[in-house]
Amino acid sequence: MRLAILDHGAVTQGWWLNDTPLILGYDDPEKYRDDPYFLGAIVGRVANRIGGAGFDLGDAPIRLLPNEGRNQLHGGPTGFWTQRWEIGEVTRNTVRLTLHSPDGDGGFPGAVDVEVSVRLETPRLTYDIRARPDRPTPISIAQHNYYCLGDPDGIRNHRLQVPANATLALDRETVPTGDIAPVDGGPLDFRAPRSLSQAPGGVDHFFLFDADRAPGTPVAKLTAPSGLSLNVTSNQPGAQIYTGHGLGHPFAPFAGACIEPSGYPNAVNIPAFPDMIATPEHPYHQVLTLEIVETA
Repeated sequence: MRLAILDHGAVTQGWWLNDTPLILGYDDPEKYRDDPYFLGAIVGRVANRIGGAGFDLGDAPIRLLPNEGRNQLHGGPTGFWTQRWEIGEVTRNTVRLTLHSPDGDGGFPGAVDVEVSVRLETPRLTYDIRARPDRPTPISIAQHNYYCLGDPDGIRNHRLQVPANATLALDRETVPTGDIAPVDGGPLDFRAPRSLSQAPGGVDHFFLFDADRAPGTPVAKLTAPSGLSLNVTSNQPGAQIYTGHGLGHPFAPFAGACIEPSGYPNAVNIPAFPDMIATPEHPYHQVLTLEIVETA
């Protein structure tokens, strides 16, 4: 396996098994400066959508920078994915990146120091993501690879398995409403392995993982027609799964699928959702492990 990491956005530019590309990426690193698809980036401070680009923290109303209509997506127009990270220690199979996000960055209160440690130990790729704020502030980070598993024809016929009984219900702007939507045999029911083509319009939903799952149990499995599979393990409560149907040039729609473990989207506005407020005493920590399995 080989891996390419950029300082811009802490982007994973490429991940290869021998000469087989496992994710989508631009050959020219400069393309990431204007990339509208968050390809391979670390996104935050808060991944996914915050409705109305605002929330209340205690008695204080917080106004954020919007970048998707009236809402904020993936930390807004100055999110982690737009910034230059510092590349620290690099070894044969590890790299450490750090970022200082100042108070007011994107509208968020407090300064945050972020560290991402990436380790490649064939057949596994692990992202260890930590963030420590200087005061209470929401933090929910996601890694945004588009997985293709070497298939030049896209991912429509890839099979997905997610042991999730429900997704978050969405409004017309795809912001979670606070309601829970059971999958119950519908097009989002991937509890057993099923082709992504069963959702012909594509998938762009947050799936809720079983809170009682055993540690180390995969939360998602994506399998290409070739038999190459990706097992995803995470300590997060759910993941946004996106089939890349909004991709454009130089990529085709459905060229890659995202599996983005994180905290519940829009949790800052929905008290019933799990809290995403990090503090100096309780900093943020996520571990994401990706494992490639080859079957005959």
